[in-house]
Amino acid sequence: ILGSGLGSLADSIENPEFYPYEDLPHFPISTVEGHAGRLVIGMLNGKCVVAMQGRFHYYEGYCYNEVTFPVRVMKLIGVNKLIVTNAAGAANTSFKPGDLMLITDHINFSGDNPLIGRNLKEFGPRFPDMSTAYDPELRSKALEVAKDLNIDIKQGVYMMFSGPTYETPAEVRMARILGGDAVGMSTAPEVIIANHSGMKVLGISCLTNMAAGILEQPLNHEEVVETSNMVKEKFTSFMN
Repeated sequence: ILGSGLGSLADSIENPEFYPYEDLPHFPISTVEGHAGRLVIGMLNGKCVVAMQGRFHYYEGYCYNEVTFPVRVMKLIGVNKLIVTNAAGAANTSFKPGDLMLITDHINFSGDNPLIGRNLKEFGPRFPDMSTAYDPELRSKALEVAKDLNIDIKQGVYMMFSGPTYETPAEVRMARILGGDAVGMSTAPEVIIANHSGMKVLGISCLTNMAAGILEQPLNHEEVVETSNMVKEKFTSFMN
C-alpha cells in the first residue's frame, strides 16, 4: 500500500498490469492528491507483487469496511505479506523531515475499528491478538537492508488520527506522552484487517514534516507531497 506521494515505487514494477479502482467492483475511489488510484500487478525483483498506487482514507467519507476492502481482496488472491506505507508527521523531536521510520506498533486514535460488526470468521477470529501486528522478523530484515544501503532508518510508534484536519499542538503533545513517534491519518485499519487475516505486516512511515507545534509554521498537504518526492529515490532504493 503506497501512501501520499510514494506511488512512484510502482513504476519499478516489471510487466505491469494496471487496474483503475473505478473498474474494480466495490472498490472506492481515491480523491487525494498524490494517490493515482489503481492496482498495479507485476514483478519486482523476481517476486509477484500487488501494489495499491493510492489508498482510501476514513476522512474521505468511506467507512472502515470500504477503506480496508482491498486488503481482504489481496488476501483472497494469495497475498500473505503486506507492506504498508504512509506519509506522516514526526512527533518525536529527534526525527526530521525526510526520515524513514519502521513502525514497531500503532495507537489507533481514530475512534473506530474495522472489525466492529459481524465477524467474518473465514478471515480470522472474533478477538484477534495485536501483540505483533508489525512482524518482528520482517522488521529485522528491513533493518539489515537499510544498513546494507547505508540508510539511516528510525523505528517508532505510529499514532493514527481520523483527519482531515492536521493534529493540534496539544494532540501532538498527547501523542508524545502516550508514546507516539509519528502521527498520521491512515494505516491502522489496514493493519488491523491484515493481522486479522493472518498476513505478516511491515509498516514504513515517510516523515514528511514535523508535527504541529514543534516548528512555528503551518502544515499543508503540498509540503507532504513535496517531501515525499524528495525522498522517493531513497524510498525506492530501500523498497527494491
